[in-house]
Amino acid sequence: MAIAKPNPRNLSLAIGLAIAILAIDQTSKYAVVQHMNLREIGDIAVAPFVDFRMAWNTGFNFGLLGSDSTTARWILVGFTALLGLGVLCASMWVRHALHIAGLGIAAGGALGNMIDRVYYGAVADFLNVSCCGIENPWSFNVADIAIFAGFGLLFWPTSRATGDVAA
Repeated sequence: MAIAKPNPRNLSLAIGLAIAILAIDQTSKYAVVQHMNLREIGDIAVAPFVDFRMAWNTGFNFGLLGSDSTTARWILVGFTALLGLGVLCASMWVRHALHIAGLGIAAGGALGNMIDRVYYGAVADFLNVSCCGIENPWSFNVADIAIFAGFGLLFWPTSRATGDVAA
């Protein structure tokens, strides 16, 4: 099997999507954390199953390996920056537009959470979904949704006959 040649147009598409996700993520965090003052209020009921509930994540998903250490913070900033840039670069070798989009969306989410670590010292999570008497202890944000959805698109079945990006 031959290795595909890198396609810089793929990178342009992925970067464009990453910038869009980054803008949506950072705008939502600014609106909720700063403008709505969720940092001080802590919890705002939005809909029957959705609350804005402030949580500061110093670790990976769901606070895994969380630490208040400055060194750990900057290690995560560096790791996330490399991961986001690596995912964007990987888009140059992907052939299907849906997969390119997934990489761009995931990279935008990763870079959005990286900005939080630089600016706040932790990732600003604020969306909480609880239902039917079951209290969900975790909050998440738009960047987390983008990471999950973006990588999910990589597993979406594709046909070689449709959606391939011209080399």
